[in-house]
Amino acid sequence: DANKSLQRQMQNNSCDKSDDFKYPLYSTVFSLVFVVGLFFNMVAAYIFGCTLKLRNETTTYMMNLIVSDSLFVLSLPFRIAYFVKRDWVFGSELCKISVALFYTNMYGSILFLTCISVDRFLAIVYPFRSQKIRSKRNAKLACVAVWVMVLSGSIPTGFLLDTTSPNNTNSSQNYCFENYSKKQWKSELSKVVVFIETVGFILPLMVNVFCSISVLRTLRKPQTISRGGNLNKTKILRMVLVHVLIFCFCFIPYNVNLIFYAMVRSNVLKGCYAEYVVRTIYPIALCLAVTNCCFDPVIYYFTSETIQSSIKRKATILHNGAKFFERLQTDSTQSSSNTTPKSMTLRSIRTNESTV
Repeated sequence: DANKSLQRQMQNNSCDKSDDFKYPLYSTVFSLVFVVGLFFNMVAAYIFGCTLKLRNETTTYMMNLIVSDSLFVLSLPFRIAYFVKRDWVFGSELCKISVALFYTNMYGSILFLTCISVDRFLAIVYPFRSQKIRSKRNAKLACVAVWVMVLSGSIPTGFLLDTTSPNNTNSSQNYCFENYSKKQWKSELSKVVVFIETVGFILPLMVNVFCSISVLRTLRKPQTISRGGNLNKTKILRMVLVHVLIFCFCFIPYNVNLIFYAMVRSNVLKGCYAEYVVRTIYPIALCLAVTNCCFDPVIYYFTSETIQSSIKRKATILHNGAKFFERLQTDSTQSSSNTTPKSMTLRSIRTNESTV
């Protein structure tokens, strides 16, 4: 009875409850993601563009992932300004571009990470039969296919919907990234959500789970250990674990909630309580989703031994340079301290000679 009365009370009042807590949450999290994500992706772009000489299919997927992350990170200042002012002042077109970049980054990251997972699956489970499939040419074709699928879902979401409707009839402020009408949800948005959730989340999730399980099963076989050694097995296990954790942390909460959010907005799920739940979870899940820009460089590091060796080589150079600089300072200090007594001794001898 207490639960039923609580639900009735929630149904009566929750539709009128404000979710304004999301604005300070968004502005804080997005600011951190902008600073950290920009730094990490600049470092990753420098490594891939300037120091990484060996290019293979894995680095091809990673370079495309950097492009996707960087475009989204560069659009974050506009979102942060909107969340602080709660008014979109940059015009309708830039709002549409920002919305499209968000979905491009979200599902581009999912699909590129899935490509990396499939590539690792082929390399470990079928190392000999997959040599012809795992080529840079096929990797480039896969990246083109990913961009086509992602843009076919993100561009309609960003450009074909009215995202800058006024807050209310008595206000001149404009929304962005929110306030889609229920009419839009029923006619266009529900179809877009079905497409991006199926192609961009559910199928990649199943592929990632299958590839990870297959890799783990292969690693348990004795012949795999003798082929690569225990050290390689440990590295691969760590790689799979990092990949799965980032996928689960960043993408599953947002996409699962988005399915229920679309059902509520399309009136498939009715009731103020359901709307209150999904509207409360949505900002938190969205903040977790955008952090993928910061975590993707972790995938780069654990997936590619070439990148690990490049970073270690740069760190060694910096460390040796710092030690060399300290040694120079020490030598100069010692030489100055040694020359001072000698000069004083010469002066005293000359003074004594002139006195004599």
